[in-house]
Amino acid sequence: MMDQLPPSQSRPGGENDIEPGHMPTEAEYLRRLMEEKTAVVVHLRTGESYRGYIEYYDKSFVRITRANAPNLFIFKQDIKYLHEE
Repeated sequence: MMDQLPPSQSRPGGENDIEPGHMPTEAEYLRRLMEEKTAVVVHLRTGESYRGYIEYYDKSFVRITRANAPNLFIFKQDIKYLHEE
C-alpha cells in the first residue's frame, strides 16, 4: 500500500491532505473540490465534456457551475470521469 500520493498528485509545496493509508471516498473528494472551488473537467459517457466547478452534489448528481454559461445538473451515472484542471 502506498504511504503517500505520487508527486504529480500532491498539493503545491509538496504537501497533501490525505493521511497515509487512507483513500478518500467519493463524497470526501467531491466535498473537497466543492469547498475549495477547484476547477474541474467533467467527461460524459457521450463524449461531451464541461468545465466549471462543483457547487453541489448528492447521491445521484453533481451541479457544475460554469463561467458565462448555464449551470448544469449532471447525473453521476452519465459521468465517465472527471479531473481537476
